[in-house]
Amino acid sequence: MLDISLAPVIVVAPDSFKGSLGASEVAQAIASGIRNALPNAVVRLCPMADGGEGTLDAMVNGGGHRMAVAVRGADGRERAIDVGITSDGSAIIETAAIVGLTDKAGIAIDVDERTSYGVGEAIRACLDLEIRRIFVALGGTSTNDGGAGMLAALGMRLFEQHGNEIEPVLKTLSTIKRADLSGLDERLGKTTIIGMSDVDNPLAGECGATAVFGQQKGVAADRIKDHDFALAHFANVVESTVGSFWQNAQGAGAAGGLGFALMAIGGRLESGAELVAKEVGLNEALEGADWLITGEGRSDCQTLSGKAPFVARRLARTLAVPATLLSGSLDTKSLPALGEHFDGCFSPIDGPMTLERAIQCAPSLLEQAAEQLVRLRYTPCQRS
Repeated sequence: MLDISLAPVIVVAPDSFKGSLGASEVAQAIASGIRNALPNAVVRLCPMADGGEGTLDAMVNGGGHRMAVAVRGADGRERAIDVGITSDGSAIIETAAIVGLTDKAGIAIDVDERTSYGVGEAIRACLDLEIRRIFVALGGTSTNDGGAGMLAALGMRLFEQHGNEIEPVLKTLSTIKRADLSGLDERLGKTTIIGMSDVDNPLAGECGATAVFGQQKGVAADRIKDHDFALAHFANVVESTVGSFWQNAQGAGAAGGLGFALMAIGGRLESGAELVAKEVGLNEALEGADWLITGEGRSDCQTLSGKAPFVARRLARTLAVPATLLSGSLDTKSLPALGEHFDGCFSPIDGPMTLERAIQCAPSLLEQAAEQLVRLRYTPCQRS
């Protein structure tokens, strides 16, 4: 236990608990627990995200705003979504809000027919507002069309062998004979587009979008090879048209191939968690801090591949700040690996309970767990 005379500075930087609490709500619950045990503590809140759901919230919390945009969802039906405008005038598009895995209407249709067209519409709306720096958060999508829909919304056309134009969805990609990108929006060439992702998978192959993420989007096991071939074929046609090659680049397989499509229009991919950490000022918050508490809905070995808690821990280590993981659930098989990087790994679940109960009680469970962590770490004299 620590025994210091000054009030400790504790940084709280969790990701969202998907399906339960947003990152800001998680941070507030943890902060309440800290203050219950240590009222004089200085608590710095830095809600995080890694390019998935909650990224827009994290990026605009520091002084941005939102604008409503009409786009098509994965099922092709129009919907209204928010695009964030950061304090420096950049835009943030969260693809999960357009074609998310949690969208019941979108996942109700077969993955072969889902479209990423709405992502392109959101980009076009930003161009119309003369925004020339656009972040595209790539996590949590239900589409697997290689970004063909997005490119179509920005001016690409696809044709089959008889010269007939075809719909840019997964089921047609293997029949493409020619891609015409001459109609791509010219404003893209004057715009910086940054894809935010936490994966480095290529577009196709055994580590590609379909093989790794296809089944969670609804691709049947016996169709993985077919869909993988379709994405590779689409990419080959596009690449042969423009003479540049991206399908094997790290992150090309992000968001069902939206990573590939963004690179095809001159964009680049960066770590979503690192970009958010910079935007929310996490490094500055950690300066002079005594402790970091981070976490996410579920932690396992994938946490160590660049997700928000790991990026937060990495920044903390450079400043010699201890980092504790407090996540909704922990994969017990991953605890040895997680334990090599975090100063303790904990879950707020205090006994057997259903998932529904855990979600319902998440704020109080987090508050109680944080309070006990503080009581464990600091001596009674500090709490007086």
